[in-house]
Amino acid sequence: MDGIAAISTRITQIQTALASFTPRTATATAGTAAAAFASALASEVAIGAATPAASGALTADGAPAELAAYGNGQIPAAALDEIGSTGHRLWAPASGAFERLSAAAAADGVAITITDSYRSYASQVDVADRKGLYSNGGLAAVPGTSDHGWGRSLDLGLDASALAWMRENAARYGFAEDTPRETWHWTYSS
Repeated sequence: MDGIAAISTRITQIQTALASFTPRTATATAGTAAAAFASALASEVAIGAATPAASGALTADGAPAELAAYGNGQIPAAALDEIGSTGHRLWAPASGAFERLSAAAAADGVAITITDSYRSYASQVDVADRKGLYSNGGLAAVPGTSDHGWGRSLDLGLDASALAWMRENAARYGFAEDTPRETWHWTYSS
């Protein structure tokens, strides 16, 4: 299901839920009505938080379903989420997961920084020119095939303790160390 269809479905679900509420009698106090509204709102927020948005779906070739139409490295900035205030952008589920991962690492006293995130096609060409293609012993994917171009991968600044923390904890947040020879490269897949 694409992102727009998922949003439309969720709106319909919320409208149906709201329609099932019975009007309060005139004897209900404003406090009771406010409490009922707060409870209903909290319930809907909890359902939304517990239910992964359709934006979590990947196509067979690993592209985020709602971004696939743009093409690898062609995604407009507005279609990606900024990771906190870092200036880096990722696919929304990956961005949120990384923010949670980063907060957990910080709570454990581990510093993790971002050195690279989403890469446009032109940026992928530049990296391939400077670092060589992975298949030829370099460090870059063929332009147009990088998970960076889908907003799923990050390059991280990791010291030894941060790398150990990532290897022990990153999977809980949907990230995997998926590129041999690149301990700094982590990809979101959940």
